Amino acid sequence: MDRGRSAGSGCRYPRRYPRRYPPQRHPGPCRMECKDVPAETLYDVLHDIEYRKKWDTNVIETFDIGKLTVNSDVGYYACEEGAGGARGGGRGGAEPWGCRGSIAGFSVRGFGKCPKPLKNRDVITLRSWLPMGTDYIIMNYSVKHPNYPPRKDMVRAVSIQTGYLIEGTGATSCTITYLAQVDPKGSLPKWVVNKSSQFLAPKAMKRMYKACLKYPAWKLKHDPHFKPWLFPEQSRLPALPLSELSLQHADSLENIDESSLAESKDDRGEASDEDSVN
Repeated sequence: MDRGRSAGSGCRYPRRYPRRYPPQRHPGPCRMECKDVPAETLYDVLHDIEYRKKWDTNVIETFDIGKLTVNSDVGYYACEEGAGGARGGGRGGAEPWGCRGSIAGFSVRGFGKCPKPLKNRDVITLRSWLPMGTDYIIMNYSVKHPNYPPRKDMVRAVSIQTGYLIEGTGATSCTITYLAQVDPKGSLPKWVVNKSSQFLAPKAMKRMYKACLKYPAWKLKHDPHFKPWLFPEQSRLPALPLSELSLQHADSLENIDESSLAESKDDRGEASDEDSVN
């Protein structure tokens, strides 16, 4: 891995080269440097589920299920198929990057878009977070909840362990280190691994970087003081008994063999980087 080209005016991501590794595990960690983005802003963007619905173009459905403690909750994230990608430190999530996981995009609690014609993926994760001065940690792993069994129209993927470390490097700059161990539940074609590493992940990181730049202005117009990830007394989530949860083991889910699928013709061009944040 070497230092790649700029993913934005002040954002640099590490370039990845295709490697041989078991398809169910994504290598890591990955590191990105962001200028003009304070650590606390990046942390807010990864947490703010309403904002994620604005900039994460892959999301089909995402919501928080309940809270366990003042700094842990459980949530759901589902992504559509397509080219490109970014539940955020949110959930969304593990691309060869991502945090509630992702297989080909950029997300925190969740997955980036699944390149066509792969089936859509979803995930349920237990997420915890910890602010440490100018640094922040967000981690998650997959769990089972009796009210949210695997859907027939989705492939239930597994976040074995996924997380972000955000480190403030100045008043208006930070770095983010991302680590993901994810099982997409299935055998993926080699072109998926290559495309996600070379094209989709960098594009998703660029999209997230742009979202960070626009977040302060957006938040001023959208419940600016509501940040339950910083002020737990603001949380509107129902309390969730730990007894309702169990660890989601990958071997208890169906494996989907998609290794022979060819890339969709409509998906070979690079998607637009334009976002829809207003």
